Amino acid sequence: MTARVDRARLRAGPGRDEAIDLLETGLAVVDPERLVDAALSLEGRVLRVVGERLSIDDGSVWVLAIGKASMAMARAAELVLGRRLAGELAVAPHGAGGAMGRIPVVEAGHPLPDEDGRRAAERIASIAARVRDDDVVLCLLSGGGSALLASPPPGVTIADLASVTRQLLAAGAPIDETNTVRRHLSTLHGGGLARLLHPARVRTLVLSDVVGSRPESIASGPTVPDPTTFADVERVLRSRGLWDRVPGSVRGWIDRGLRGEVSETAKPGDPVFDRTAVRILADVGTFLDAVCAAGARAGFTVDRLDRPITGEARAAGRRLGRRLADRPAGGSEKLLLVGGGETTVTVRGGGRGGRNQELALAAALELRGIEGACLAALGTDGIDGPTDAAGAIVDGTTIKRARATGFDPRATLAENDAYALLAATGDLLITGPTGTNVADVTIGIVDRG
Repeated sequence: MTARVDRARLRAGPGRDEAIDLLETGLAVVDPERLVDAALSLEGRVLRVVGERLSIDDGSVWVLAIGKASMAMARAAELVLGRRLAGELAVAPHGAGGAMGRIPVVEAGHPLPDEDGRRAAERIASIAARVRDDDVVLCLLSGGGSALLASPPPGVTIADLASVTRQLLAAGAPIDETNTVRRHLSTLHGGGLARLLHPARVRTLVLSDVVGSRPESIASGPTVPDPTTFADVERVLRSRGLWDRVPGSVRGWIDRGLRGEVSETAKPGDPVFDRTAVRILADVGTFLDAVCAAGARAGFTVDRLDRPITGEARAAGRRLGRRLADRPAGGSEKLLLVGGGETTVTVRGGGRGGRNQELALAAALELRGIEGACLAALGTDGIDGPTDAAGAIVDGTTIKRARATGFDPRATLAENDAYALLAATGDLLITGPTGTNVADVTIGIVDRG
């Protein structure tokens, strides 16, 4: 079922309904059940995986689904495979909903790993030990898998792993840097699961939440080669000022890796990948394609950003707000600004919010007083920071409303407290967990006709 925005919790305003319609159009296109159903088909003893034909016997296909979209992806695979399934497991964030058909669900911590994630990793490894050489393993991956499979190396605890993750997030490290570190603090990521499954035929179907859809960064790449090294891990931690702050066990493990005393992650050319393949089912571009097409049909002039939206959320919000605000007044042109990516927030205050809320509030400062303009920023998984919001939609009246309720918008941004302000102005986007995840999207509308 396609995710929906709770419109009852939003105030009315020019362009806002149209923006939400477009967001829901994009969410429908990246529905994981639909994508997996289109990617798989069974014809007798032949399994088609994105067009590839694989010969199978009864009970020779395994399903390992990991990530925020794992339950929907696994459900679709189960409907296709039926009795061909030999074994299966879905690993999802806490609150996902427990058992589902034949496929058991393990819930684990996200974004910080926990002991449930360690137990999930152990169950995945146990299943891998039962896979026969000529079986087919369908690994269904989506964002969130890095935290959900917590498999730290010897001497590193779950608490240590959570500490490193927390510090990287607070330092504003982008996902590529964060997952470079995670891959080297895991026995399953960075091709580790492929090592366990070798020589079975492994087909990984991916719903990408990473800008550029680099397979090693999506769920930290458990079944794909990792081009990064322990030296890259050290470089990330030092550049973020974290080398002397992470737990000693983590530094010790990385030092051992730098000295060649422990194995690197699996690299390109490793024989464990000889019978593996990866297919990207959808990413943020899939979402944006659908939004642009729908916008054009609705009579908008579409302005699609040619670069991903990255960097500090508030800086990105200012840029996007100015881009909308600079449209000349008058005329009948309806403009649709569309972009996607993933920003970061360097946490300095003690407030509550998320990167999309912070981006939207920064944009609102540029849009204040402007009629006919709005901007929506959405986390496609339905989760934006440690809040119940997926993001926010702001317009030219947001700042006036905020000040009328006692907020200083700039001070609120400085305190990383966008949630409280946007709740007071009626601008929060609430969807609940969407069951999908293709990074973040931003839609801006200007209609001054």
